[in-house]
Formats: sequence, structure tokens, C-alpha cells
Amino acid sequence: MIFDLDSTHSDTFGNQEMTDYNAHYQTTGYHPLVAFDGLTGDVLKAELRSGNVYTSKGVAAFTRPLFEHYHSVTPVSTIMVRADSGFAMPDLYELCEEYDSLYTIRLKSNRNLYRIAEQFVTIKDHHDWGKKEVHYYNATYQAKSWGKSRRTCIKSTREASELLFRHEFIITNFSKDVSPKMVFQTYSKRGTMENYIKEAKNGFYLDKTDSPRFIENHARMIVSLLAYNIVNFMRTLCFTNETKGYQVSTIRLFLFKIAGKIVHSGRRQYLKLSSYDVYQKLFYRILQNIQVLQC
Repeated sequence: MIFDLDSTHSDTFGNQEMTDYNAHYQTTGYHPLVAFDGLTGDVLKAELRSGNVYTSKGVAAFTRPLFEHYHSVTPVSTIMVRADSGFAMPDLYELCEEYDSLYTIRLKSNRNLYRIAEQFVTIKDHHDWGKKEVHYYNATYQAKSWGKSRRTCIKSTREASELLFRHEFIITNFSKDVSPKMVFQTYSKRGTMENYIKEAKNGFYLDKTDSPRFIENHARMIVSLLAYNIVNFMRTLCFTNETKGYQVSTIRLFLFKIAGKIVHSGRRQYLKLSSYDVYQKLFYRILQNIQVLQC
């Protein structure tokens, strides 16, 4: 499994409990913390928070129950945690190491990391400055707040006709048999999580928090994510290979918005659907797959 951790923003309007200004998003609202499975897109956990809390606040306490649950309930041999630089906290590294979990977490650049990266940069005579360069390196780094040094992977990029390299950093506990390039490729797939969040917002109104009470807004968010998971389960288990990438707006249009009427006959009720529905073959194919799961 892959625990993809991230935070997002829910706008609020009016006098709502625990709403606050968030400097990063430059607006007032809530700042939910969410975890998705990076392989399936399922929501694993979500927590509504005040709008002014930092991205990683409480992330270790948020993630620990996930480790405990999946280690005890499901036969998951390997769990990997992915997160951006907002979650680069020693509490999270130590939690992953406690549960023998892998992690790939982006680091913000600082003077020490930049100096380490620059040591790998070499410029030879007759260097081809008109060609883009990308290099990957391994290093060992320990920040002051860390109890020990950890492996840090470096990606150094110089665009064509530029003089200086741009450096990116990822902290990981992957074996050194896994190349730095592979570590960056593994981390880059985290970008799909942004699509999961957009789907939860646009399709299921994750960010619709319009109640004056915080607990009601939290409950409303959880209901939205439960609906998201139900549709995602159906999409994963019952859809054809060609249609598994459909967004919920497309699913609603093709499968849910079908003209029909309820007919009473004796002790039964029938739902009659339009025989002229354009997508009825897809509808019955998915319905058949759902019925197979019930057997």
C-alpha cells in the first residue's frame, strides 16, 4: 500500500466555528488533512482542521492509526508513505521507521543541502551548454532536529543555455540498491493524488462546509468521502478496463442520469428504464459485474 499524505483547503463563508485565515492559500476556511491509497485512489482517512494550522501539524498522530489498522487487519507486507516538503518532519520519519515502512518525502532546499548538491556538480572543458542536463546523486544528511543521518537523493537539473543547476531533494529509507532516479520516479507518481482531491471536491463536494458548527462540517466531509469511496470501489471492481478512468461527472451522465419510471404491479414495484438510452450496453455490463460480486 501507499499512504499519500496531503492537505487541502475548504473555503468558508460567514461566522463558522474554527474557521481561520490561511496564509498559503490566502483565504479563510478550513485546512483538512487527507490520506489516499496511491495505488487505488481510495480515501484512507481525513481530518478537518482549523484554517490556520500548518500542513504537517498532527501528521504523526493522524498516520499512526492507519499503520495499526492495516498491520492488524490486512495482509499488507509493505507500506510506503509519500508526502511533499510540507510533511518533512522527524516525527513522521521516526513513525515510518517504527513500523518498518518505506517513505519518500520531499525536502525543502536549504543552505546545507544546496552546498552538498553543488559538490557533485562538475563542469568539464568544452562543456555543451546548449543541452539540458539531469543528474541524480546519493548523499547522507542530518538536520539539527533529526536524531540520526538519513539517505537523501538529489536531482540536479540544468536547462539548456542556463549556467546554474536547480536542485531537488528527497529523503528516503529505500535501500541503496534503489537508484536515486528510481526514487524520484516513485515520488513523482504522487502527483495523481492531486487528481483524487480534485475529484473529491468537484464530484463529491469535499469542500462544502457551510454549517456554523465545526463537528457538523467534519461529518459532512466524511459523508462526501464515503460517497467518493463507494463510487471508486465500483469503478475499480466493476468497470471495464476502458472505463475505469471515468470521472464521477462522466459516470453520472452515462450511468445514473437515465430516464425511467416506477410501475406498480400487484405486490411488486418495477423500475422501467428507457430502452433508448445510448449507454445501456455499458450499464448492463457494469450491472452484471456488480451481480457477480454478490454471488
